[in-house]
Amino acid sequence: MINESWDGEELLSAVRSAGRVLAAHQEEVNALNVFPVPDGDTGSNMLATIQAAVAEAELIPAAQRTVPNVGAAMRLGALMGARGNSGVILSQIFRGMAEVVTSVERVTGVELARAFDHGCSAAFAAVAQPVEGTILTVARDVSIAAEPVARERGNIERVLTAAVAAATASVERTPQLLPVLEHAGVVDAGGRGLELLLRGALDFARGEEMAAATQQHDVILPSLDAIEADGHGYETVFLITPHSGTRLDTVAITNRLSQLGESVLVAGDQRAAKIHVHNDRPDEVIAYGLTLGGLSRIIVENLDRQAHGVRDRIGEAAAIIAAATEVATSDGVHVVAVVSGDGLARIFRTLGARAVVLGGQSANPSAGELAEAVAASGASEVILLPNNPNVRMAARQAADLCPGVRVEIVPTRNAAEGIAAMLALDSSDGAESAAHKMTAAAGRIQSMQVAVAVRHARVGRRRVEHGDFIVLGPTDGLLAADSDRTAAVLAAARRLKPGYELMTVYRGQNVPHPDAEKLGEALRSELNGVEIELVDGGQPHYDFLISAE
Repeated sequence: MINESWDGEELLSAVRSAGRVLAAHQEEVNALNVFPVPDGDTGSNMLATIQAAVAEAELIPAAQRTVPNVGAAMRLGALMGARGNSGVILSQIFRGMAEVVTSVERVTGVELARAFDHGCSAAFAAVAQPVEGTILTVARDVSIAAEPVARERGNIERVLTAAVAAATASVERTPQLLPVLEHAGVVDAGGRGLELLLRGALDFARGEEMAAATQQHDVILPSLDAIEADGHGYETVFLITPHSGTRLDTVAITNRLSQLGESVLVAGDQRAAKIHVHNDRPDEVIAYGLTLGGLSRIIVENLDRQAHGVRDRIGEAAAIIAAATEVATSDGVHVVAVVSGDGLARIFRTLGARAVVLGGQSANPSAGELAEAVAASGASEVILLPNNPNVRMAARQAADLCPGVRVEIVPTRNAAEGIAAMLALDSSDGAESAAHKMTAAAGRIQSMQVAVAVRHARVGRRRVEHGDFIVLGPTDGLLAADSDRTAAVLAAARRLKPGYELMTVYRGQNVPHPDAEKLGEALRSELNGVEIELVDGGQPHYDFLISAE
């Protein structure tokens, strides 16, 4: 009975069911945005992460879908496919849960409750400053509720029933714990997403999963070959699990593969790792892998025959890794920047970014994609510019996936701060020194973003009407709101600290050029003596990104 315990196939089916329920409510979760701007993506990020976990497990042959194998695969898939802060936290929940299920042959209510506890602990450990009223609170409440039910010999269905009830109540309490949610009139999006996932798993335990369960479904698979292949020779990719009684040494593997080829990526841990390398002798790479363990999902592609250009985008929420910009030398630190908008991407390449990952609000790149870009840079030291608060956790996770590369993260909050950081780059510096200077430079500018309110909302003490133009600071504080865009920007500009000499206005993709010129003239008139520079940024969602320095 599936409500008593699960084997590996049933565990996978339960997670599939969880993903389907979240998918059905994806836009509802996206809409639970504290600020009324058109960039809500929590639902999309969580869905992409769980789909990546499912996709990885589905690559296991049916006869080998044991609980340990499925748990380990979903753990790796979630870690690689994690997008946005909510997706990264969800991947850490998967990581903690996998610590329990990978050691059992069947998952019972007791193991499920233990898995919730380990998943909660892993999620809290991944966040430097946990905040109550978020998905973390919901995960903890679920863990607390599940334990006594399991202790009373509760089966999976009873444990999940208690978990869903606890999640629902916890989500409803989030506005009481986090004032910004109360002011916005919404519950926490990540917590709601977790509640929906648990509901989907409960549906499976009760035999009430959607009819779509028997239909073919599309999943987002973050693969190591999603990056554009550049150069010559062969690209070799495979998944490796260690021989019985042994563990993988990812640092040693990285060092050895670096002797065999370039663009090396070893993503995983002692129990399983995904390998990616470019060289002229794929047989040597595979032979080395066989000395360490069993190989699966082996892919060898001839780079000389591959068409130039970025490959197909992996799912609507995925970011596209653009071709790495060639620099004069491969020595020194390289920069990988996450950028939203063609114009901004060109600027970062011109300033020396080794690779530009196209993404940002509502299109967060996965940790795996960022790790691929780091590996493709071919550098031993890399600086990552997330240029978005919702990309920082994925950037940190990407750094963990690249044990052979020194990765420093400059916590830029938007592309304007990223550009300021790039201007301070001295590639002859070591990564740590360069990152320190770039962080300082990013912190010296003032910035703001202009968007259209997509719903009525109360932001702090200010009432914002649907259709108003709102101006947000780098920490999402409301600087101004007005039915007239120019008036809103001028009001926000008056709140900036005086003393800046240059204001750069990056025009969004939906703003006609004459409208940008009109704003530029108004700013020149208002800010006498300040140089106003208009630049085509091409960013979505935000009409203007503005920096003052």
